[in-house]
Order: sequence, then C-alpha cells, then structure tokens
Amino acid sequence: MNHTRALADFCSNLTIDDLPEEVVGKAKLCILDYVANIYGSLELSAVANVIAYIKSIEQKGNITALGCGFKTNIHLAAFINGTTAEAVEAQDGVRFGGNHPCAAVIPAAIAVAEERGLDGRKLIEAVVAGYEAANRPAAAMHPWHTLSGFLPTGTCGTFGAAAASAKLYGFDNDQMLNAIANAGYLLPISMAEHLMGGHTIKIVQGGQAASAGIMAAGLAGSGLTGTPFVLEGSALNGGFTQITTRAAPKLNLISDALGKTFSIMDVYFKPYTACRHTHGAAQAVLEMSERTDIQTADIEKVEVHTYGIAELAVGKGVSISDSFVSAQFSIPYVVAACLLDGELGPKQLTEKRMADPQVIGLSKKVSVKTDETLNQQYPGKTASRVAIQFKNRETISRQIDIPKGDPRDPMTAMDIAGKVKKFAGNRNDRKIDNLIETILNLETTADIRQITDMI
Repeated sequence: MNHTRALADFCSNLTIDDLPEEVVGKAKLCILDYVANIYGSLELSAVANVIAYIKSIEQKGNITALGCGFKTNIHLAAFINGTTAEAVEAQDGVRFGGNHPCAAVIPAAIAVAEERGLDGRKLIEAVVAGYEAANRPAAAMHPWHTLSGFLPTGTCGTFGAAAASAKLYGFDNDQMLNAIANAGYLLPISMAEHLMGGHTIKIVQGGQAASAGIMAAGLAGSGLTGTPFVLEGSALNGGFTQITTRAAPKLNLISDALGKTFSIMDVYFKPYTACRHTHGAAQAVLEMSERTDIQTADIEKVEVHTYGIAELAVGKGVSISDSFVSAQFSIPYVVAACLLDGELGPKQLTEKRMADPQVIGLSKKVSVKTDETLNQQYPGKTASRVAIQFKNRETISRQIDIPKGDPRDPMTAMDIAGKVKKFAGNRNDRKIDNLIETILNLETTADIRQITDMI
C-alpha cells in the first residue's frame, strides 16, 4: 500500500464540515495553547537573540513575527514563530510519537493564512491536516526514530507544516502529495545530540520545520515533484522511515483509520515549562507542597522513581553554567525549582533563576532511578513517584500515574486560557481576554489577520 498517497489524499480532501465537533474544539485549544508558548518563550534571552538576528537580516515583508512588533517575509516569520512555539518547552505533544506538532504546524499554517487573508475555518482544516501529517509518521517510528538520534518535532513536523501549507494553498491531491514528498527532502535532521547536550540551537527546530514545510509546499505549487513513496520508501531504500530509524517502522500507523480517528485527539497539553518526562515528578512535588509545609533546608534527599526513557532523557543533573535547555530536560532541576518556587513556568527557566546557587544546590540532592514496575507501564502511563526524606528521617511521597494535560486528565479551555494569561505577564488584560475569546470562536473569524494583529 502507498501510505504516503493515502495520507496526502486524506489531507487534501479534509473539510471542517466532515470533522467531529470534538476535533474542531481540540484544534482551537492547540492554537490557544500555542499563543501561551509564544508569550512564555519571549521571556528567554536566547529567543531575543534569534529575533534580533532575523531583524538584522530582513525587515521587509507582510507576515507577523507574533508578539515581536514587526513583520518580515513568510519564511522568516514562520522560523521565529516556530522558535517561540518551542523554546519555553510548554508546547503540546503526542505520547506515542514523541513529537510536538504545534511547533511546526501552527506557525506554518498561521503564516500562510495571514499571507492569503484566510478565515478561521480554513485554519482549523489546515491544523487538523497538519497534525495528521506530522503525528502519523512519528508514531510509525516511535521511539526508535528518537533513539536513532533524531528529534521528530523537526523531522516529522516538516511533513505537517507542508501539509498544512498545501491545504491553505488549496492544492489538489497530487500537489498535496508533492508537498509532503518535497518536505522529506528539505526537512532538518534535528539531531537529538543538541538537545541531550543542552545546546540552545535546539529551540529552533520548530521554526526550521515550519519554514521548510512552507517551502516544500510552495515548490510543489511551482511544479517541483518528490517521490510519492517518501514516507515508506521503495526498493531503492531511500524513504524517510527507511533511513531514520534502527527498527522496522509500523507503516500501517501512517494510514490506518484515516478520517475515523484523529491524532490531534491524542495530543496532551503542558502545564509546566519542561520536558513532558519531568511532569510526573513536578506535579508530585507541587501537590505535596500544597499539602505539607516543606522547608527545603530540612531536606536530606529526594528520590524520583520513574520509567526508563525518563531516566535516560531527563535524569541528569545540571550545573550553574548549564543552559536553560539543560534545565528543561532535568528532573533534578525541575524538582528543585518546584520545591523552592512552588511553580514551574517561564521564570523558572531563565538564566537568572539558574544562576541561583540555592536551586542548583538543592537539585544535587535529587536522584533519579528507573522503577521496573513503572517502566513496564510505559508508554500507557508516564508515571513517576517522588519520595522526600527529611533530616529527621521522616519521608513523604507521592506518585503520579498520568500527569495533568493528558487526554485522560485534560487541561480544559479554562486551564489553557489561564496558561495564556499567566505566560502573558503584564500585557493588557482586556486585549488578552479578547484574543482568547476570538480563538475559542475561531470558526467565526473572517480573517486570521484579526488574530495576528492581537498577538
């Protein structure tokens, strides 16, 4: 079976009238959550440096660098807007794909919709199609794509950005197929080595994917073609899933039940600004802190028991000279920040907060271990148990089986609106309320530029 063709045909033919009400609702929540991430990411100096560089090379264009106060060309705007979707590490994600579709798909979709003056209904269609094109290839290779050294937000996200762009350009089935195929040629490698090493270039993977996806679709519209078997490959052994994973992909996940099940419904939202693998520990600590007056000076040690992938990906500690990316991917740092600050938001991931010896010192009391029982439950559950032992030998503990934001314990529209307001800082409250209301009623919006002007 040609799985790529099946996916392309589905994305091309999808209409909002065919979508279940809950799918439309989830797409709007994904867009609303995306806005929160933009505001949160603008707190980071690394993001300011990216924006300053883009402004230095190009200030001509009519596409909004969201929240930044200027416009530029469509590719650079998508690059910035994908970077701000990703950088604060509070972006949505898919448990069974290990990817964060919003960081690539929504920046591309909004940029093209703004360019063409399209309405909210078209944007919803593009986001749903883009999430399918990003999430299904990621699921087909999970977790081996990541374990082979790639970050699927950048790689698979480019397929999603291309599909979303092609949808907004009104492409037919063949043009959609070529947009997705071209994405396979242009997508970034998105090396996991950079993330694991805590290097700040990691934050641009969504922006690179968004920009490359728009380019892939634009080139398809100009007549350039790519292999129609880009995802599954052929006897030439050069297909995407053939060259980017060490294990045989489950190709049926690319095309099974298209139109019957929607991957966007599997998307989780993040209440905290750190890798999802840290969230069980963060939530456990914050819930214990609400119930018990924890004096950090009295803590002897903290043990975090979790599943194997979590220990591998986020079990390491940090030093005072490490980057905020290292902190986002460190259970010891996350636990320490939660204990000291009682929250985990954009301010906990700034360089200023990381420079505090108190948070680094407390993080060194935190150890992370794989618990075989919890490991056996993964990926069905992403469970973590935190045990805090005090100097008087008293111990308190808390286990979280399903962290908040999972579809089984979802963040509601009110929760995500609260996240937008919190991350928006001291921006005008009335304007933020209007923005939230507009996105939650997106299908009635006549021109996406009403939203880009408000952000």
